[in-house]
Amino acid sequence: MSGLLEVIALSPADAEHAEAGGADRVEVCGSLEDGGMSPPPALVAQIRAKTSIQVRVMVRLREGFGTDGGEAVRLRGLIASYLDAGADGMVLGFLNGLGEVDLQVCGELVGDTEWPWTFHRALDSVLDVDRAWQALAKLPGIDQVLTAGSPRGVEQGLDELLVRARKNPWAAKVIMAGGGLQPDHVPWLARAGIRAFHIGSPARTGGSYKAYVDEGLVGAWRHLVDAEVRRAPHSATS
Repeated sequence: MSGLLEVIALSPADAEHAEAGGADRVEVCGSLEDGGMSPPPALVAQIRAKTSIQVRVMVRLREGFGTDGGEAVRLRGLIASYLDAGADGMVLGFLNGLGEVDLQVCGELVGDTEWPWTFHRALDSVLDVDRAWQALAKLPGIDQVLTAGSPRGVEQGLDELLVRARKNPWAAKVIMAGGGLQPDHVPWLARAGIRAFHIGSPARTGGSYKAYVDEGLVGAWRHLVDAEVRRAPHSATS
């Protein structure tokens, strides 16, 4: 049994190196401002031309996790462009003015589509996490939730991730742990039933986004994730 490893890609070279290192998927961002912003469709096409692994694209145009009707129209247009450019799925997530998952906006963006998508770390900024998880389960097409368990990162949110995965089988299935993820977190997460992991700076030399993704570092994470998932009790995901 193997886990899922996703790597942030900012360029075609990043995607090539991620695939060579054994990543299953890349998350494409145009910039890492405020946790990641949408790339131009041309970049998605360039990355698609350089890799055969799954490509998901960040759908986000402003800081924070709110949006409005006018921007939603632009976001739908971007999604269509990304699909035309060869993206396999999207990464998005919006909250309303009450600090809750914005089911209306998210529902409008994903519609009745058949492409899979990830709800990103907006989850870590909600006011009521239990209620947010109930809301996420209502959204069509969602198959991954990128979360650190805390807005401060996995180090601070590890206990929340472990408890959530153990108490909620659906959460364990869709959680993709990321946001300050470190190698020593992986065994704990795997034992709790989490099988998907997301890395950004740890895939780069010196942990710097000024460097390209490093094939060797991705390979080391690939080995770690698979070893810990195989070692974890099978019952954790049953």
